[in-house]
Amino acid sequence: MPDGNPNDSMVVVGYSQGQTLEYVLRQCGDELTRENLMKQATSIEDLQLPMLQPGIIFSTSPTDYRLVKAFGLLRFAGTRWMPLGTDLIKTQ
Repeated sequence: MPDGNPNDSMVVVGYSQGQTLEYVLRQCGDELTRENLMKQATSIEDLQLPMLQPGIIFSTSPTDYRLVKAFGLLRFAGTRWMPLGTDLIKTQ
């Protein structure tokens, strides 16, 4: 998406969602059934995407569908994101 504005958080969110969907579909292989799609979507382990802050990983389980379990504050510095501090905030 060459015209995407990197300062627009929705562009970043959409890009990451697309990468996550691609990951799940690749994990499905040739078995593109609803059952397998749900199995793969609920068994993501330590998926790190390029647009995520280092240390932020996506993980799911059959009983916990939340992808993000920690976050950190960032500032966009023209070409890349810069952390505002080093501590990640864990969600419950």
